[in-house]
Amino acid sequence: MDGARSELGPDDQVIVDLVPMVRKVVGSRIRDPHLVDDLVQETLVRVMAAHSRVEGDTMAPYAAVTARNVVASYARRNDRARARAHLLAHGDIDSSERPGDSLLRQEDRSIVAAALARLPAAERDILVAHEVNGDDTRTLAATRDTTPGAVAAQLARIRAKMRVEYLLVKENLEPPTDRCRAVLRALSAGDRRRQRELDTGAHLLECDCCALVSAGLLDRWSASSSDDEMRVPVARDADVVTARQTGRQVAARLGFSPTDSTLIATAISEIARNIVKFAERGEIVISHVSTGGSDGISIVARDVGPGIPALEQAMRDGYSTYRGLGLGLPGARRLMDEFDVVTEVGKGTTVSMTKWHSARRRPGDNEN
Repeated sequence: MDGARSELGPDDQVIVDLVPMVRKVVGSRIRDPHLVDDLVQETLVRVMAAHSRVEGDTMAPYAAVTARNVVASYARRNDRARARAHLLAHGDIDSSERPGDSLLRQEDRSIVAAALARLPAAERDILVAHEVNGDDTRTLAATRDTTPGAVAAQLARIRAKMRVEYLLVKENLEPPTDRCRAVLRALSAGDRRRQRELDTGAHLLECDCCALVSAGLLDRWSASSSDDEMRVPVARDADVVTARQTGRQVAARLGFSPTDSTLIATAISEIARNIVKFAERGEIVISHVSTGGSDGISIVARDVGPGIPALEQAMRDGYSTYRGLGLGLPGARRLMDEFDVVTEVGKGTTVSMTKWHSARRRPGDNEN
């Protein structure tokens, strides 16, 4: 299994060739490009799940019908939601002030106050002076015998601490170890060097408290993370959607075609679904990889779960321990160029996948 490279077979290539047509069918009925991506993704999973039962010449019509059915199913769900919307409102309610907004604001103010109280007095004073009183960094620097740049850096560090304390108060949690706050602050500040030093990924998989708090911190950075790496915590169905959308966005940013981006998102979706189904929690790290002049995308999925006791069996096409459309490990392996699974019963599983730009030479390929 180590370093295995997947080559698309004839049946898989048929599916790849169908992606533009599926996108056209969905796009003719749906205008929102993000929704188009999601419905194409859902259609592709259904088609791949059925490809072994459908003749090659029938695959294109089957894919078109499936795409139309997926769109129709979405429309029905949307219509039901609109039909029931009136149940959420009674009388002439000001839509700008939703029920409970006032109470939520009061609760939020109390959380902010409690979080501020946890900061050292000097840090609390400078943060309040800047955020509440409106003092700029030049004014603050003049009263503290320092430079505006130093004040700006200090404020960034204080805000990172404040975000951590705010979430801890909000979740009513107290970190179980001295290491926890350092890990959470590194995440809050987006300090990748510090995260590597603390082995943040491993800590999040081991610590329930930090895993919960980190979700709010990672959400903050999801749209602004470094172009070369994105981390997505995975613990519930909604995280599967986030993981596949993130993978698709990174793939597009790295220059992959819409077809390849969809295939990459499909592989990520299958691995993320496995985490939700079988593990307590996990994370997926999506990053740019470059070797020997070739560029690609790397996906590493780690989980804390039961492990896979029969890995060879789990890698066979058609094998599944739960009902549904999931393609699982075999399906993900077929879609990627390199695929590797490391698992330990009782501890968890790590899946590593790489997809290289098809138009460029891959590491290890023979040159003519």
